[in-house]
Amino acid sequence: MAQGDHLYNCYMPPAQEFVRGEGAYLYTEDNEKYLDFIAGISVNCLGHGHPAPMNALKEQAEKVWHLSGMFRIQGTYTLADKYCAALPFAEKVFFTNSGAEALECAMKTARKYHYDRGDVDRYDILTFQGAFHGRTFATINAGGNPKYLKGFGPALPGFISLPFADHEALEAAVSDTTAAILVEPVQGEGGLRPLPTQCLQGLRKLCDEKGILLIYDEVQCGAGRTGKLFAHQWAENAEPDIMAVAKGVGGGFPMGACIATEAAAAGMVPGTHGSTYGGNPLAMAVGNAVFDEISKPEFLDNVNRVSNFLVQQFEGLKDEFPDVVVELRGKGLLCGMQLKKPAVEVRKMLLERKMLGGSAGDNTLRLAPPLIITEDHVREAIAIMRDAFTEARALDDVELA
Repeated sequence: MAQGDHLYNCYMPPAQEFVRGEGAYLYTEDNEKYLDFIAGISVNCLGHGHPAPMNALKEQAEKVWHLSGMFRIQGTYTLADKYCAALPFAEKVFFTNSGAEALECAMKTARKYHYDRGDVDRYDILTFQGAFHGRTFATINAGGNPKYLKGFGPALPGFISLPFADHEALEAAVSDTTAAILVEPVQGEGGLRPLPTQCLQGLRKLCDEKGILLIYDEVQCGAGRTGKLFAHQWAENAEPDIMAVAKGVGGGFPMGACIATEAAAAGMVPGTHGSTYGGNPLAMAVGNAVFDEISKPEFLDNVNRVSNFLVQQFEGLKDEFPDVVVELRGKGLLCGMQLKKPAVEVRKMLLERKMLGGSAGDNTLRLAPPLIITEDHVREAIAIMRDAFTEARALDDVELA
């Protein structure tokens, strides 16, 4: 059998096999150099081989690898304190291994909150079309995408998917059974669509008026990616009750967290939730090191400076290729373009030119480079994209809704 035949056929990786990384670049066995502008899908926020998390991992690996939450792990207390100091709403943290697990914890937290208050029928969670919250049973039902639900049995009750940014539909859907509203401040898989500041503020106000909990999914748009430590911080008076994070917070090491107010998390007592590996010493060592880097003002200043430069360059490409680009998308360094040509094919053209990118819903070319990139990296990417867009002109147009 050929190599890979014993793996589930859930992925279709290209022929390139990367064996090492350095900064914003990945290298194959033949030492071919690729510009990484997807960063493991918004994960490698510090790029490849950054000394801070690498040294933290090595140091911890020589001490203790695993204990489980049965025992005290000092790194969990330290990192939880950092999150709660940085986020005004945050008072409680539960560490996980992934974004889907963080969302599972967030949704359980919201439902348990209402149950403990005697509202046992208040379990519906309102979500928005285009959302992506993970691949578990609960999170695919929360996302509501028929493509991800197909083949896995009947839809789970308790999830109501609404049109994106449709305020009238949202207000009509709120009822006595509504437990929470779950939203990504910037949709990732849905086509890099930011929720406007006034919408986040409106959600907060609605939740306060109706006694609903507000959950943010910042798995992809958090960890400094938009130029703030977390994306919702661009909006005043729009803090959540519960927030799920992952991806960039581990800088490449699998970890996530569910962060909540004291009141929201009050019902999550021993026996209600757990994780064998969540908050393990290795993850906490890396997570602390990553937080210390991405929370530095100068680090976030660089994200804003470079992302502003990138948008300027994108505007130039849009003007130069009106037959390829529909509009710019995203916020900060979670960015890209909705295209007239097939985004998946354009992504392949970038790979042929030794640049890694991604694609997302709504025929969007998705870029999520390491947050340590410079303007020179941007110039290199723009030159590659210009060459790819020139070739893409020959492709048939995509019919956009």
